[in-house]
Amino acid sequence: MATDEESRPSHDALGFAHPGDEAYADLAADLRGAVRGDVRFDEYAQVLYATDGSIYQARPAGVVEPRDAADVQAAVRTAAEHGVPVLPRGAGTSLAGQGVGEGCVVIDCSVHMDAVLDVDPDARTARVQPGVVQDDLDAVLEPHGLQFAPDPASSARATVGGGIGNNSTGAHSVRYGITDAYVRSVDVVLADGTEATLGDVTLDSPEWDELLGRDDRVADLHRTVRALVEEHEAEIASRYPELKRCVSGYNLHKVVREADGERVMNLAKLVVGSEGTLAVVTAAELDLVTRPESHALAVYAYDDLVDALAAVPDALAHDASAVELVDNQVVAMARDAPEYSEYAEPFPDDAAAFLLVEFDSELHDDFVAAMDAATDTLQREGAATRHLEAFDADDQADLWKLRTAAIPLLMSMDGDPKPYPFIEDATVPPDRLASYVEEFEAVLERHGTSAAYFAHAGVGTLHIRPILNLKTEDGVETMHAIADDVTDLVLEYDGAFSGEHGDGLARTAFTPKMYGPTLWDAFKRVKTAFDPAWQLHPGNVVYRDSASDHGPPSDRGVGADMRERLRYGPEYSALEPQTTLDFDDDGGFAHLVELCNGCGTCRQTGSDTMCPTYRASREEVQSTRGRANLLRAAISGELDAEELYSERFQSEVLDLCVGCKGCASDCPTGVDLAKLKAEVKHQHHERDGASLRERLFRDIDRFAAVGSTLAPLSNWATQLPGARALGERLLGVAADRELPTFERESLVDWFATRGPQVPSDADRRVVLYPDTYTNYTEPAVGRAAVRVLEAAGVHVAVPTDLGATGRPAYSLGFLDVARERARATVGALEPLVADGWAVAFVEPSDAAMLADEYADLLPDSPARAAVAAASGGVCEYLDRNRLVSSLPTDAPDDRLVYHGHCNQKALGTDHHAVGVLRRAGYTVDPLDAGCCGMAGSFGYEAEHHELSRAIGRILFDQVDAADGRPVAPGASCRTQLGDRPGASRPQHPIEAVAAALDGA
Repeated sequence: MATDEESRPSHDALGFAHPGDEAYADLAADLRGAVRGDVRFDEYAQVLYATDGSIYQARPAGVVEPRDAADVQAAVRTAAEHGVPVLPRGAGTSLAGQGVGEGCVVIDCSVHMDAVLDVDPDARTARVQPGVVQDDLDAVLEPHGLQFAPDPASSARATVGGGIGNNSTGAHSVRYGITDAYVRSVDVVLADGTEATLGDVTLDSPEWDELLGRDDRVADLHRTVRALVEEHEAEIASRYPELKRCVSGYNLHKVVREADGERVMNLAKLVVGSEGTLAVVTAAELDLVTRPESHALAVYAYDDLVDALAAVPDALAHDASAVELVDNQVVAMARDAPEYSEYAEPFPDDAAAFLLVEFDSELHDDFVAAMDAATDTLQREGAATRHLEAFDADDQADLWKLRTAAIPLLMSMDGDPKPYPFIEDATVPPDRLASYVEEFEAVLERHGTSAAYFAHAGVGTLHIRPILNLKTEDGVETMHAIADDVTDLVLEYDGAFSGEHGDGLARTAFTPKMYGPTLWDAFKRVKTAFDPAWQLHPGNVVYRDSASDHGPPSDRGVGADMRERLRYGPEYSALEPQTTLDFDDDGGFAHLVELCNGCGTCRQTGSDTMCPTYRASREEVQSTRGRANLLRAAISGELDAEELYSERFQSEVLDLCVGCKGCASDCPTGVDLAKLKAEVKHQHHERDGASLRERLFRDIDRFAAVGSTLAPLSNWATQLPGARALGERLLGVAADRELPTFERESLVDWFATRGPQVPSDADRRVVLYPDTYTNYTEPAVGRAAVRVLEAAGVHVAVPTDLGATGRPAYSLGFLDVARERARATVGALEPLVADGWAVAFVEPSDAAMLADEYADLLPDSPARAAVAAASGGVCEYLDRNRLVSSLPTDAPDDRLVYHGHCNQKALGTDHHAVGVLRRAGYTVDPLDAGCCGMAGSFGYEAEHHELSRAIGRILFDQVDAADGRPVAPGASCRTQLGDRPGASRPQHPIEAVAAALDGA
């Protein structure tokens, strides 16, 4: 295994200290004294910020999370005093490596500096801090009928500041262009700590004379940049390609423009796309566009990729607002991905490529006519073989979701070869795209590989990702050779090396080839004017390549080789531990960890399930990506392998994962952190033992049985003065959390006395599983399930010999105990299933246990597979068999707000309860909400109580904003929702169906 120092480049080449050196300790101390925000210089922080969404890895010195511009200024000045470089960073989703920096002080504005400061609807402008997520900004703008025009696929987590650094754009650049067109001015901190506002200045006007008369840093910058632009006017005109998208190099061609007969300079246009190498942005004034009221979308299928690309100019002729391409490889991978399989269904599986052509209401009054005209051109007269039409917003969103998932989907490919981004956003004129791709294919063939194709065909930006294994020397050298050949090809086609994702560590080395020696020298003079010591994110956009260059000698060569600082280079190796769970279908434990590509989907906060702890804390360590990065560091030597079992790793990394399983479905590459956590926790217990509280929650079924037997005495005991405080002191159970109460008559006892009400020769027979909650704490829910099933003509049994499924044991990492209980459960159920019985669960987490976790605990058990196939939630059983429609129901006249259980969402079964409730006569609003935050024992644990409440408050806000009464199938969810001030405990959906029966 590679050691920490062997597996990453030395800082000595940069002239900076190694992590852990005394220089860093002094710097960290000075930063803590200078800023109000958090300062993190420990090894975990270095690992967390060493990667982004790219193929690169570079350990920073540490991280500052500023609270305001004054903090940014203090951090930059302090770093300058210590001679340490600075890297401003957004969400860390960059694909060219510009989100990482060796030995840098990372300034992460996404934690605190994320506000929309002002919106002027009349002027169509907004003023924002750099850390605001673009979707959050657009949500603020929506009531005004406005939006920020650039729309990257990562807009649900990407920050506006990161978009300014990259000069980002998205699918609608056909219509709107890229970020630099919408940045009116920026507030910045320069490398020496100088604060400035950069915006429009009319050349040779009184304002210009007054500016230059100040004779300060800002005046010098304007003077220098003007001289460079005027000196290189001819070279700028000839070297910059005429494209809607070009984000290679610095924007010298956009700094000065003609406006109303005058020449206007705006240095903000130069800061956009500079990747943090010129200044640190602390605020930006943005121009906005009106939001079209509606859209229509057509998808055209082609039997040949080149035919699809050749049709792009014809599609553009119909005033399309977006023309996107997806190839069959992306669609095929979506079919196999749990989160995206439903979105791939409309796409024919025998087509080679698809064009998505969108129309908006600001350009078209009649969508049907617009689409018919496009279809005449593309299909009836062209090469398209068929097409789909989507006029409904939800249908369009489903089609777009597959397109926006292309990047992370491709990175989930099995094995070490992956479709890597390194020359994947080269841009050529759209009318030359087809022939360009044919020649690109020839390059790939010469190098013995293939690629996936997708993205922004309408502007000539086609994401082409060659499939390579970068863990080998040959793979790395092939990557460099392909990049060299493709950049030559792009120049032949009058294109740009990057049309979207920037230069970064991937493409900076090729920038001189694109712009020539004259403009390359001008770029370095721009860098020196803004940053004389070359201390802002060195090695990106420009680098020092000769002794006579501008910039300090210590920076020579940085950024000159795309083969350096690879996350998975030839030196990379990882331990493959012996595991208790079965990881064969995941490619092994290490491969499941390495599936995290850094795309940051786990940082999105507005939809889906993951990652609940990140949503509440906004801390990188509490995201799925953060946990995966730290796991990977531990198994690859970046961290000491023993760190996995340290108290800090257990408490800060693993214990704060609530096991919601949202990552198993929401993460586009399927990084199942709940499974990884269970395995590592198990190994920790094997080595170091387990606490009394962990063993108590592991065996909660036994304690609940005792509580039920002793009820109501057991319930009174917890209400005695000081009882809860004692429980917190002795067991770590939160004193502020209401404990469950027990029913003296369990569900099993009730049913044994009552007996079934439908004859045993009925067509349908169901075993209702008496889980711990339902049996001892909430038997009324089980009784409701029995009544509904029997009303549907189902013969029900509630056996007395079924124990716990092992869910708590699994979640807490007691895998041997969980396997023992899994065997017992399967052994008890298998004869019944073989005899034709189905198994229904009231509690979703237990249903998920049989459907998912048992496969990892008992991988070779045919009985397990048979039982799992016959098992599911009670609402799932009713819905799949369409049993509710025939029931005599009369639902109360109220609206229900449905909060699905995280485990059900991960398995794609949460919709069944909604269907059952609607067929019972209810109006139901299903929430697109994350985890409730209770998560079994998590919400009862004293050290996690506040975080649990914080996660819960996010759900509470959504429930309160919805119109209706909440229902939830999960006992944990009902507990959390019931603890809201003034709220009552919600019903289980099956109770609501039973109430509808009562109404009838």
